[in-house]
Amino acid sequence: MPATSSPYRVNVRDIVHRPGEMREKTLDVVAPEQLGAGAAVVAEGAELELDLRLEGLHDGILVTGQVRTTASADCVRCLEPVELPLQVDFQELFAYSPEVADDYQVHDNHVDCEPVVRDAVVLALPFQPVCRDDCPGLDPETGERLADHPERRPSETIDPRWAALEGFQAETD
Repeated sequence: MPATSSPYRVNVRDIVHRPGEMREKTLDVVAPEQLGAGAAVVAEGAELELDLRLEGLHDGILVTGQVRTTASADCVRCLEPVELPLQVDFQELFAYSPEVADDYQVHDNHVDCEPVVRDAVVLALPFQPVCRDDCPGLDPETGERLADHPERRPSETIDPRWAALEGFQAETD
């Protein structure tokens, strides 16, 4: 996708080389591609709400923002589909000159927030998403969801190395 048509591209002409100037901007972006590749992803076409604060500095534009979106995943315990609300904060300096720029630069009086937003969202995705914190998962014998059968408990198998101790009772004082 060319940089000129990026939905994350923001015009900063009115604050370029004006230290102390500040603008706030809200963007509603449709994700042009899937964000993430693990257990949880933000699907292509998902809505991203960006609240941006753009501040003019001596050496660049400081972009502080927040992204709100919904990630989709399968619970790693019971394999049910899960929708996860995601809210991520980020901050990055877009430098005026390439000598000062660590990673990002102001180009043609615009900043392209796409790599910053993508990195912030992907790093905030849960590594092992669950449908709820106390999800019991699947029955290891039948493969059924234990949440659908709360009365069922998986059978406890005793390691044969400890079977000889099964007859002993713990003494309580």
